[in-house]
Amino acid sequence: MLTLDPKELTPMKLQAYLQSAIAPRPIAFASTMDANGKPNLSPFSFFNIFSSNPPILVFSPARRVRNNTIKHTLINCEATREVVINVVNFDIVQQMSLSSTEYPDGVNEFAKSGLTPIPSEKVKPYRVSESPVQFECKVNQIIPLGTEGGAGNMIICEVVKMHINEAVLDAEGHIDPVKIDLVSRLGGNWYSRSNQGLFEVEKPLATLGIGVDAIPSFVKESTVFNGNDLGKLGNVEALPTEEEITIFVKQNFEVKGVLSADDELKKHQLAKEYLDKNEVLTAWKVLLAKK
Repeated sequence: MLTLDPKELTPMKLQAYLQSAIAPRPIAFASTMDANGKPNLSPFSFFNIFSSNPPILVFSPARRVRNNTIKHTLINCEATREVVINVVNFDIVQQMSLSSTEYPDGVNEFAKSGLTPIPSEKVKPYRVSESPVQFECKVNQIIPLGTEGGAGNMIICEVVKMHINEAVLDAEGHIDPVKIDLVSRLGGNWYSRSNQGLFEVEKPLATLGIGVDAIPSFVKESTVFNGNDLGKLGNVEALPTEEEITIFVKQNFEVKGVLSADDELKKHQLAKEYLDKNEVLTAWKVLLAKK
């Protein structure tokens, strides 16, 4: 058996072991608002329910391991003492992941992820319309757990209003675990889908995705692509160049055939096939190719 002393490991190595061993973890998709009313949206997997009477949820925005800075969510919770915790199901996992990109202060993650903000009833932060369950919360207490990179900041929240999409309820009015189709985090790029096993989502921490807001309307309005597809497309740092697209088309007879037929639907369906194989840049080349 491998025996380790946490004090002898780098923070990055220790975090990797902890996140891989203590899993799967539910995801708190936290919506906050800064003191000037600007929204912020970010996911956290250090999260759980700690009490039902009163209804208490706890999540922890950790200090960044690489540079010991703190996240906008923590700053906003300290300033306003309000947060909305949205749960994450499979339908929005790619957009949720895209929202974790380290965009500069003031960038609206709702716009970047393509998710829909809707007003809350008792707190100022927006809810995520696409989330099947949304908890409006007041922040009761924030407990710093350390001062070095990787240290958590335990945010203790009390639920003051909850919203449940009736589509995830069974005949008795209970939440159906199959219908809600929740996802959870493991180590690395790994996630767990509550009713279908493990899958990977590439973390955007080292990249700055263009965002769903930068995707052309003809793609966003297509009936072929769902939210997860748009999340993948928005996670690229840059679109392929015209030269790259030209070379790709010359080498791909299937794409040539679709372009010759001038069939936009088939073009989108072909791009969708590449997205399903996580060949995102190839999907973009198909979408941007011209006859």
